[in-house]
Amino acid sequence: MLKTPLPRSFYLRPTLLVAPDLLGRCLVRRYRNALLAGTIVEVEAYLGRRDPASHSYRGKTERNSVMFGTGGHLYVYFTYGMHFCCNVVTEEEGNGCAVLIRALEPLEGLPVMRKLRGAPAAGDDRLLTNGPAKLCQAFGIGRADNGADLAGDRIYLTRGTPVAGRTIGTSPRIGISEGKEFPFRFYIPGNRFVSRP
Repeated sequence: MLKTPLPRSFYLRPTLLVAPDLLGRCLVRRYRNALLAGTIVEVEAYLGRRDPASHSYRGKTERNSVMFGTGGHLYVYFTYGMHFCCNVVTEEEGNGCAVLIRALEPLEGLPVMRKLRGAPAAGDDRLLTNGPAKLCQAFGIGRADNGADLAGDRIYLTRGTPVAGRTIGTSPRIGISEGKEFPFRFYIPGNRFVSRP
């Protein structure tokens, strides 16, 4: 279940098809001597130059250049001067589209995640990965991982247990000032690791 990366073709589809299809998939990270894994329970789609909330809306820059590459790579950015967030790049090269991973349900490597998050061993594990910056910290994802190939063996996604479309929740995206009217946030209703109800 945690060994075989999804094929590149999974990511080369339209972003609004990939985003809900990420729910139930597993994010796997080899961190030093540990294997960290979690089920994706919440995402947000960003549609490149068609989307004023996207980092790539105004075109290609040094910061967002990974977004304009071929789908199936990890776009990691630094925000608020203190946090990293990670996105799955989608579609063909040049489109600038990506899906933000907003929340995970931890599966493997919880002791390491707790340590990376500075959380107590007997604390509330829901708080480890129920937000985009939290999950990056828990998985040790940072600037060095920007551009990582998701078809490789360091950070990748596996099939997991895909979620049926009719059971997927949708809403406007969180924490943006432009493009708030689009229902491009997808999540698993009732999952306690979703960042917001």
